[in-house]
Amino acid sequence: MFVFLRKNKYICKQNDITGMKKIFSFCVGCVMSTIMLAQNDVLKVNQVGFEPEAEKTASIEVASVDAKPQTVTIINPATGKAVWKGKTSRTAKSPFSDKVRQIVDFSSLTTEGRYQLVVGENKAEICVSKHSLTPLSVAAIKAFYYQRASMPIEAQYAGKWARPAAHMDTNVQVHPSAATAERPAGTVISSSWGWYDAGDYNKYIVNSGYTVAVMMNVYEQNKDYYKSLNVNIPESKNNAPDLLDEIYYNLKWMLTMQDTDGGLYHKLTTPNFESFIAPSECKQQRYVVKKTTAATLDFAACMAMASRIYKEYESEFPGFSAQALAQAEKAFAWAKAHPNEEYDQNKMNASFDPDVVTGAYDDKVFDDEFYWAATELYFATGKNDYRDEALSKKPSAYSPASWGNVAELGMLSWMNLTDENSISDKSIADGYKEWLIEYVKPYAEAAETSCFLSPAGNSPKDFFWGCNAEGCCWRGVQMLYAFKLTGDANYKLNAQRCMNYLLGQNATGYCYVTGFGTKPSCHPHHRLSESNPNGTLPGFLVGGPNPGQQDKDYVEYTTRIPDESYIDNSGSYASNEIAINWNATLVALAGWLDALQ
Repeated sequence: MFVFLRKNKYICKQNDITGMKKIFSFCVGCVMSTIMLAQNDVLKVNQVGFEPEAEKTASIEVASVDAKPQTVTIINPATGKAVWKGKTSRTAKSPFSDKVRQIVDFSSLTTEGRYQLVVGENKAEICVSKHSLTPLSVAAIKAFYYQRASMPIEAQYAGKWARPAAHMDTNVQVHPSAATAERPAGTVISSSWGWYDAGDYNKYIVNSGYTVAVMMNVYEQNKDYYKSLNVNIPESKNNAPDLLDEIYYNLKWMLTMQDTDGGLYHKLTTPNFESFIAPSECKQQRYVVKKTTAATLDFAACMAMASRIYKEYESEFPGFSAQALAQAEKAFAWAKAHPNEEYDQNKMNASFDPDVVTGAYDDKVFDDEFYWAATELYFATGKNDYRDEALSKKPSAYSPASWGNVAELGMLSWMNLTDENSISDKSIADGYKEWLIEYVKPYAEAAETSCFLSPAGNSPKDFFWGCNAEGCCWRGVQMLYAFKLTGDANYKLNAQRCMNYLLGQNATGYCYVTGFGTKPSCHPHHRLSESNPNGTLPGFLVGGPNPGQQDKDYVEYTTRIPDESYIDNSGSYASNEIAINWNATLVALAGWLDALQ
């Protein structure tokens, strides 16, 4: 998605959590980025923490399928005494290589504490603690604060990662591709607020719409949890949940991206990606470019959702609920009148100057966007015209949501219906529920024979650009929906297994969240991190193994094995970038799992 502008290799910076201890006054012992004992590559285990009553497993690499069961000892390092001893129970060969792993299950260890898991000469740190995911949940939300444009990131909230205000975006020009009689090319508009999209410094409506929708969705499932969570952001003292405060910062920006006729500019961007410099050093002119159907419908959908969710907090966000709904309806009307306005960057550049070569977020099929937007507007307004529109674009099969395929977001909103809704609407929802269960069931079954006891990472199809988010995190969220809808605890278990995979029980042994674990991703493709003298910002999910290796001309991979095609190098935009849409899935999975505890 993003072009790396210089070839380089980096030495890992110490990723201490001093600045986060004030936030995480609870369970700090489970945030183990400063623990001295390094994660051993023979032992693959969740490096952040297990709930006392949860399933606890580790994967151990062995020489062959004929290897004898391994003896595993868990030691209390404070006393040097063993607190658990057992053997591996199952052997599994990798579907991608000759590597063989054995599984050990130490779930019977329920006493809270920090321990060493020992197999022969190999050792790994483990933590057992109540609400072991709370620090991760908070950090995943806090990552969005670090991504804020147009304001200073202050030390009282960001600690050593504070930085001055930049990209105020009060002098944004209308690109010729977006010009109208009312706003000709070169017109200056103000488009402040919002989040930097990923490793770059631009802001994109399509990805923002998906991102805020994922987080509003998980908020609706766990309102009491998010009302109790303190993320330590500037708005934390008001009466709204910090998650909604953070989302609102981006929603405010999205409102500025709507043209007077209702259409949405596709993105706010510089012509070229900035080099790896601090935001305050950026000098390129920023533009809003071509209005598109996808951007307009994504805006309509998430604003309709916001109108419903933020209505509860009218005193904190006066007038916003009504404004969001009005602008959502105006946007939908524009999309109906312009149903095929796609973003074709090459075509745009052939007709208009300056050329723009930043992230495209291009899409050619809009039925899923029409379906999602109409669904959200129906639930926000009760108007049958929107219901009819949604049903006319009803998807024919179940597929996981992503920025380019948002139909599932609409289906999840249907699944949230209550007894107050009509029998007809509940019938539609029931059909989607059946689709979801049919979709996730095979993944839950596959976990039982997996090398890492995970419902993700067992097929070559599970590895692609951003697979940690859209393939693993989101699959865990789908499992939690299945648990909610059926009450079957096996789905909750498999959601936790997805988290275990992300936090270290995987082929690389990395904890894929920056600032967490004994072997964390240290060098994400992230300009904010690389330009900060204090090192990598915490709480970001990196993209993960990507056998496509689209960046192989810039970084050196050591293998083509799908689940090992990852390199912790800031040049690796194909495997090690961060992005707001990916972090939204981490917010959803970590928060929902923590809420269930």
